[in-house]
Amino acid sequence: MAAVPSHSVGAVILAAGASVRMGRAKMLLPWGGGTVVGHLIGVWTRLGASQLGVVCSTSDAAMAAELDRLAFPKENRIINSEPERGMFSSIQCASAWAHWKSPLGHFALVLGDQPHLKEATLSTLLDLAAQRPGKICQPSRNGRRKHPVLLPEKIFRQLARASQVTLKDFLDSMSSEVESIEVDDPGLDLDIDRPEDYERARRLAG
Repeated sequence: MAAVPSHSVGAVILAAGASVRMGRAKMLLPWGGGTVVGHLIGVWTRLGASQLGVVCSTSDAAMAAELDRLAFPKENRIINSEPERGMFSSIQCASAWAHWKSPLGHFALVLGDQPHLKEATLSTLLDLAAQRPGKICQPSRNGRRKHPVLLPEKIFRQLARASQVTLKDFLDSMSSEVESIEVDDPGLDLDIDRPEDYERARRLAG
């Protein structure tokens, strides 16, 4: 089992997307005997996240039913009423959410694109965040920064009022605050966007 982080982490699981290229709800795809969203909740619970928040669309009854099945608390569901504005709108909803426990050292932005990542990769990233409490932390592979991103609380709170329109733009504006760590995990190079990506991810995860 991966090591528990030595400082507190809030995990933001982004589950409000429409999954247009996939053709079906990405977070509800089968994974490990359950669903992608259930797998991600389990992973970040095992990694010792102090609090998990799942960002959902207002009208997504199927996601609500799955979270009910998983007994995921309603009070930790963050509602995005305008998910059509894209992923950054969900991140901003999470940043503005008033119910995060305090203090939390870092916030992990957890994408549904990456259920295949090794837990050891995430543990390595959490260790870096513990060692660099004021830094934005990202894994890298072959010198290219990847997801997930861990942001210190002060910077995470800035996202709610950010003028940028994408997370990439925001991170580019904060480049001096980013610390990365090279990780040899081929899964970092794969995002699940289309059915063929999903099949590749399943093979990669074994």
